[in-house]
Amino acid sequence: MLELCGVSVSFGTLVALQPTDLTLEPGQVTALIGPSGCGKSTLLRCVMGLVTPNTGTVALDGAPIGAAGWAAARLRMGYVIQEGGLFPHLTARGNVSLMAEHLGWEADRIADRIDSLRGLVQLPSEALDRHPGALSGGQRQRIALMRALMLDPALLLLDEPLGALDPMIRADLQRELRAIFTDLGKTVLVVTHDLTEAARLGDRIVLLRDGDIVQTGTLPDLRERPATPFVTRFVSAWDAP
Repeated sequence: MLELCGVSVSFGTLVALQPTDLTLEPGQVTALIGPSGCGKSTLLRCVMGLVTPNTGTVALDGAPIGAAGWAAARLRMGYVIQEGGLFPHLTARGNVSLMAEHLGWEADRIADRIDSLRGLVQLPSEALDRHPGALSGGQRQRIALMRALMLDPALLLLDEPLGALDPMIRADLQRELRAIFTDLGKTVLVVTHDLTEAARLGDRIVLLRDGDIVQTGTLPDLRERPATPFVTRFVSAWDAP
Protein backbone atom coordinates (compact mmCIF):
# COMPACT_ATOMS: atom_id res chain seq x y z
CA MET A 1 0.00 0.00 0.00
CA LEU A 2 2.71 2.47 1.01
CA GLU A 3 6.49 2.35 0.76
CA LEU A 4 9.17 4.75 1.92
CA CYS A 5 12.55 4.14 0.32
CA GLY A 6 15.62 5.98 1.61
CA VAL A 7 13.50 8.89 2.90
CA SER A 8 15.47 11.40 4.97
CA VAL A 9 14.68 14.89 6.27
CA SER A 10 17.00 17.62 7.53
CA PHE A 11 16.24 21.12 8.72
CA GLY A 12 19.50 22.95 8.27
CA THR A 13 22.06 21.05 10.35
CA LEU A 14 19.34 19.17 12.27
CA VAL A 15 18.73 15.67 10.97
CA ALA A 16 15.07 14.91 11.76
CA LEU A 17 14.90 11.60 9.90
CA GLN A 18 17.76 9.35 8.87
CA PRO A 19 17.49 7.52 5.49
CA THR A 20 14.48 5.32 6.21
CA ASP A 21 12.84 2.34 4.53
CA LEU A 22 9.33 1.40 5.64
CA THR A 23 6.59 -0.66 3.99
CA LEU A 24 2.91 -0.73 4.99
CA GLU A 25 0.97 -3.76 3.81
CA PRO A 26 -2.73 -3.40 2.88
CA GLY A 27 -4.99 -3.70 5.92
CA GLN A 28 -2.12 -3.46 8.40
CA VAL A 29 -2.05 -1.08 11.38
CA THR A 30 1.45 0.26 12.09
CA ALA A 31 2.19 2.27 15.23
CA LEU A 32 5.15 4.68 15.23
CA ILE A 33 6.57 5.28 18.69
CA GLY A 34 9.65 6.76 20.30
CA PRO A 35 10.89 9.62 22.50
CA SER A 36 9.99 13.22 21.74
CA GLY A 37 11.94 14.48 18.74
CA CYS A 38 12.70 10.99 17.42
CA GLY A 39 11.23 11.71 13.97
CA LYS A 40 7.88 9.92 14.12
CA SER A 41 5.72 12.95 13.26
CA THR A 42 8.21 14.00 10.58
CA LEU A 43 7.88 10.57 8.99
CA LEU A 44 4.10 10.84 9.05
CA ARG A 45 4.22 14.29 7.44
CA CYS A 46 6.48 12.94 4.70
CA VAL A 47 3.78 10.39 3.92
CA MET A 48 1.24 13.24 3.68
CA GLY A 49 3.52 15.38 1.55
CA LEU A 50 3.53 18.10 4.18
CA VAL A 51 7.32 17.75 4.50
CA THR A 52 9.50 17.28 1.40
CA PRO A 53 12.21 14.65 1.93
CA ASN A 54 15.80 15.62 1.22
CA THR A 55 16.35 12.14 -0.21
CA GLY A 56 14.28 9.10 -1.12
CA THR A 57 10.79 8.44 -2.44
CA VAL A 58 7.30 7.83 -1.11
CA ALA A 59 5.23 5.37 -3.18
CA LEU A 60 1.51 4.65 -2.98
CA ASP A 61 0.32 1.35 -4.48
CA GLY A 62 3.77 0.88 -6.01
CA ALA A 63 3.84 4.24 -7.82
CA PRO A 64 6.20 6.98 -6.54
CA ILE A 65 4.37 10.19 -5.71
CA GLY A 66 5.99 12.97 -7.71
CA ALA A 67 5.74 16.68 -7.00
CA ALA A 68 2.67 16.97 -9.23
CA GLY A 69 0.92 13.97 -7.70
CA TRP A 70 0.42 14.96 -4.05
CA ALA A 71 -3.00 16.58 -4.51
CA ALA A 72 -4.44 13.36 -5.91
CA ALA A 73 -2.57 11.22 -3.39
CA ARG A 74 -3.95 13.19 -0.44
CA LEU A 75 -7.50 12.45 -1.56
CA ARG A 76 -6.67 8.78 -0.90
CA MET A 77 -5.49 9.57 2.64
CA GLY A 78 -7.44 10.44 5.77
CA TYR A 79 -5.57 12.50 8.37
CA VAL A 80 -6.37 12.97 12.07
CA ILE A 81 -4.10 15.48 13.79
CA GLN A 82 -3.45 16.09 17.47
CA GLU A 83 -6.57 17.26 19.35
CA GLY A 84 -8.68 16.77 16.22
CA GLY A 85 -7.98 20.04 14.45
CA LEU A 86 -11.66 20.84 13.88
CA PHE A 87 -12.67 24.23 12.45
CA PRO A 88 -14.36 26.04 15.37
CA HIS A 89 -16.70 28.11 13.17
CA LEU A 90 -18.24 25.02 11.55
CA THR A 91 -20.63 22.55 13.11
CA ALA A 92 -19.54 18.95 13.48
CA ARG A 93 -21.53 18.14 10.36
CA GLY A 94 -19.85 20.98 8.49
CA ASN A 95 -16.41 19.76 9.50
CA VAL A 96 -17.12 16.23 8.33
CA SER A 97 -18.68 17.22 4.99
CA LEU A 98 -16.19 19.95 4.05
CA MET A 99 -14.08 18.03 1.51
CA ALA A 100 -17.04 16.14 0.05
CA GLU A 101 -18.80 19.46 -0.60
CA HIS A 102 -15.60 20.86 -2.12
CA LEU A 103 -15.48 17.86 -4.49
CA GLY A 104 -19.09 18.38 -5.51
CA TRP A 105 -20.78 15.42 -3.84
CA GLU A 106 -24.58 15.52 -3.95
CA ALA A 107 -26.37 16.36 -0.70
CA ASP A 108 -28.05 12.95 -0.39
CA ARG A 109 -24.71 11.15 -0.82
CA ILE A 110 -23.12 13.34 1.86
CA ALA A 111 -26.01 12.77 4.26
CA ASP A 112 -25.91 9.00 3.77
CA ARG A 113 -22.16 8.86 4.29
CA ILE A 114 -22.32 11.00 7.46
CA ASP A 115 -25.09 8.83 8.88
CA SER A 116 -23.06 5.68 8.20
CA LEU A 117 -19.93 7.12 9.82
CA ARG A 118 -21.88 8.44 12.81
CA GLY A 119 -23.04 4.92 13.54
CA LEU A 120 -19.54 3.56 13.06
CA VAL A 121 -17.97 5.89 15.64
CA GLN A 122 -20.99 5.79 17.97
CA LEU A 123 -21.68 9.52 17.93
CA PRO A 124 -25.09 10.80 19.09
CA SER A 125 -26.99 12.31 16.15
CA GLU A 126 -27.62 15.60 17.99
CA ALA A 127 -23.86 16.19 18.27
CA LEU A 128 -23.62 16.74 14.51
CA ASP A 129 -25.29 20.15 14.75
CA ARG A 130 -23.08 21.45 17.55
CA HIS A 131 -19.88 23.43 17.15
CA PRO A 132 -16.61 21.89 18.43
CA GLY A 133 -16.63 24.10 21.54
CA ALA A 134 -19.88 22.48 22.64
CA LEU A 135 -18.57 18.93 22.28
CA SER A 136 -16.61 16.77 24.71
CA GLY A 137 -13.04 15.78 23.94
CA GLY A 138 -14.10 12.27 23.02
CA GLN A 139 -16.83 13.57 20.70
CA ARG A 140 -14.38 15.91 18.97
CA GLN A 141 -12.05 12.97 18.29
CA ARG A 142 -14.95 10.95 16.87
CA ILE A 143 -15.82 13.86 14.58
CA ALA A 144 -12.17 14.15 13.49
CA LEU A 145 -12.16 10.44 12.64
CA MET A 146 -15.41 10.80 10.68
CA ARG A 147 -13.87 13.66 8.71
CA ALA A 148 -10.80 11.56 7.95
CA LEU A 149 -12.96 8.66 6.76
CA MET A 150 -15.49 10.73 4.79
CA LEU A 151 -13.92 10.12 1.37
CA ASP A 152 -13.33 6.42 2.16
CA PRO A 153 -9.51 6.75 1.95
CA ALA A 154 -7.20 3.85 1.24
CA LEU A 155 -4.77 5.02 3.92
CA LEU A 156 -5.56 6.45 7.36
CA LEU A 157 -2.95 8.57 9.18
CA LEU A 158 -3.29 9.54 12.84
CA ASP A 159 -0.86 11.84 14.70
CA GLU A 160 -1.25 11.46 18.50
CA PRO A 161 -5.04 11.31 18.07
CA LEU A 162 -5.86 10.57 21.72
CA GLY A 163 -3.10 12.46 23.49
CA ALA A 164 -5.32 15.21 24.94
CA LEU A 165 -7.93 12.89 26.46
CA ASP A 166 -8.21 11.71 30.04
CA PRO A 167 -7.15 8.08 30.70
CA MET A 168 -10.63 6.52 30.92
CA ILE A 169 -11.92 8.12 27.70
CA ARG A 170 -8.61 7.34 26.03
CA ALA A 171 -8.82 3.65 26.92
CA ASP A 172 -12.40 3.45 25.63
CA LEU A 173 -11.46 5.11 22.34
CA GLN A 174 -8.43 2.86 21.90
CA ARG A 175 -10.72 -0.17 22.00
CA GLU A 176 -13.20 1.49 19.66
CA LEU A 177 -10.52 2.55 17.20
CA ARG A 178 -9.07 -0.96 17.06
CA ALA A 179 -12.54 -2.36 16.35
CA ILE A 180 -13.08 0.24 13.61
CA PHE A 181 -9.72 -0.55 11.99
CA THR A 182 -10.56 -4.25 12.02
CA ASP A 183 -14.06 -3.69 10.67
CA LEU A 184 -12.95 -1.41 7.82
CA GLY A 185 -9.74 -3.25 6.96
CA LYS A 186 -7.96 0.06 6.38
CA THR A 187 -4.21 0.50 6.12
CA VAL A 188 -3.35 2.68 9.12
CA LEU A 189 -0.26 4.55 10.29
CA VAL A 190 -0.61 5.98 13.80
CA VAL A 191 1.88 8.08 15.77
CA THR A 192 1.81 7.79 19.55
CA HIS A 193 4.17 8.29 22.48
CA ASP A 194 2.30 5.66 24.53
CA LEU A 195 3.62 2.08 24.27
CA THR A 196 0.38 0.62 25.67
CA GLU A 197 -1.59 2.50 23.03
CA ALA A 198 0.79 1.34 20.30
CA ALA A 199 0.29 -2.28 21.40
CA ARG A 200 -3.50 -1.91 21.57
CA LEU A 201 -3.86 -0.25 18.17
CA GLY A 202 -1.05 -1.68 16.08
CA ASP A 203 -0.45 -4.98 14.35
CA ARG A 204 3.20 -4.01 14.61
CA ILE A 205 5.22 -1.35 16.38
CA VAL A 206 8.00 0.71 14.79
CA LEU A 207 10.32 2.18 17.44
CA LEU A 208 12.38 5.21 16.45
CA ARG A 209 15.29 6.97 18.09
CA ASP A 210 17.19 10.02 16.80
CA GLY A 211 15.45 9.83 13.43
CA ASP A 212 16.25 6.17 12.88
CA ILE A 213 14.19 2.97 13.10
CA VAL A 214 15.65 0.92 15.96
CA GLN A 215 13.31 -2.08 15.88
CA THR A 216 10.09 -3.26 14.26
CA GLY A 217 7.80 -5.93 15.68
CA THR A 218 5.13 -6.68 18.25
CA LEU A 219 5.34 -5.67 21.90
CA PRO A 220 6.50 -9.21 22.87
CA ASP A 221 9.25 -8.89 20.21
CA LEU A 222 10.47 -5.63 21.75
CA ARG A 223 10.20 -6.95 25.28
CA GLU A 224 11.66 -10.43 24.79
CA ARG A 225 14.00 -9.90 21.81
CA PRO A 226 15.28 -6.31 22.03
CA ALA A 227 17.55 -5.25 19.19
CA THR A 228 19.55 -2.78 21.30
CA PRO A 229 19.91 -1.78 24.97
CA PHE A 230 17.83 1.31 24.15
CA VAL A 231 14.84 -0.91 23.30
CA THR A 232 15.15 -2.59 26.71
CA ARG A 233 15.31 0.78 28.48
CA PHE A 234 12.35 2.14 26.52
CA VAL A 235 10.12 -0.86 27.20
CA SER A 236 11.23 -1.07 30.83
CA ALA A 237 10.21 2.53 31.39
CA TRP A 238 6.63 1.57 30.53
CA ASP A 239 6.73 -1.69 32.47
CA ALA A 240 7.94 0.04 35.64
CA PRO A 241 5.25 0.59 38.34
